[in-house]
Amino acid sequence: MGVRHAVVAGGGIGGLAAAVALSRRGWRVTVCERAPSLTAVGAGIVLAPNALRALESIGLGPDVWAGDALLGPVGLRTPDGTWLSRTGTSAMSSRHGPPACAVHRGFLIDALAAALPPGVVRLGVSVTGVDDAGGAVVVRTSGGDLRAEVVVAADGMRSVLRGQLFPRHPGLRHAGEAGWRAVLPGVGPPGRSAAETWGRGERFGIVPLVDGRIYVYATAAVGPGTKPADHHAELTRRFGAWHDPIPALLDRLGRRNPDAVGILHHDFYELASPLPRFHSGRVALLGDAAHAMTPNMGQGGCQAIEDAVVVAHLLADDADVPAALAAYTTARHRRTTRVSRRSRRIGELARLSRPLAVSARNLAVRATPPAVTARALDTVLGWQPPSCPASPTRPSATTEAQP
Repeated sequence: MGVRHAVVAGGGIGGLAAAVALSRRGWRVTVCERAPSLTAVGAGIVLAPNALRALESIGLGPDVWAGDALLGPVGLRTPDGTWLSRTGTSAMSSRHGPPACAVHRGFLIDALAAALPPGVVRLGVSVTGVDDAGGAVVVRTSGGDLRAEVVVAADGMRSVLRGQLFPRHPGLRHAGEAGWRAVLPGVGPPGRSAAETWGRGERFGIVPLVDGRIYVYATAAVGPGTKPADHHAELTRRFGAWHDPIPALLDRLGRRNPDAVGILHHDFYELASPLPRFHSGRVALLGDAAHAMTPNMGQGGCQAIEDAVVVAHLLADDADVPAALAAYTTARHRRTTRVSRRSRRIGELARLSRPLAVSARNLAVRATPPAVTARALDTVLGWQPPSCPASPTRPSATTEAQP
């Protein structure tokens, strides 16, 4: 059998990770990205231990992520600065493996693209549909038809291919929140501590990136399409009286520093109703196309990277493609559904706005020992890529411990 061809629809994190993983499994890969460049739209992303292990399994190890420039303690605060919880990295590291690190999305996109053979990515080419003839797939693109043995649909939460394969699925649902994101240049030696502050239906997060910059984000419980005329003024109105260093960060954001990323604003959507499966014939859905979730656990991109590693592993050698993709659904559907639901529940807690409910929530968080919080994340952060042996506290790609 000759070298088999895979077409990946979408050049985001999941699509590029799938392309790298498939290339290293011997596939010839074509990535179709509708944008004219791979310049990432976004701000920061936290690579949790499960994502770091997945990336290392396809050749992107710790040296790529700046080695020791990893996240330090993480915590949860109230608007007056009171700590509700704080977890040191030593306990998390010993339990879940490597500490998390935070990078700009553009850094991750560049690292994935650099790991691909030349000519794999076709820019300015959108995938408009597929015709699965059984033995091969005809991929309809804006640049002409392509033939492939498998198609990986990584075309985002508004996936064209998901709509074609599952036309009766209800699709995206607004999650009841909107968010702002930005990246600011650092001042002095970068700190490693990250924190999120919960108010009444509002949140503000601060995450140091490996390059010394600071990723900030905020959320508010609002309906779809609610867009303020002045984002900086709205952020200042909502968060300007919160604890330090939030007011100073907002002030710096308002100065329009040329090294800063502009304020990005978007509504939160999710596939609240899971797809019946993540494949159809020779087409596999991956990342947001398969299981778009809220960002409350920071696992959207991490789960996409896991998807990429697993689907490539199952498609290795001379695997029967439809059977391999059915195994991919079995390996990924239950896990991603659980992570998505858990993320949704965290969002529901964070959106509480009535004073009594907020007080009860904060009391419960403060009363929970850090060890219990770490143990609750075992099934998420303890995931192992399929090429690595599983341990009792680190579930494999195809099995997951009960929560």
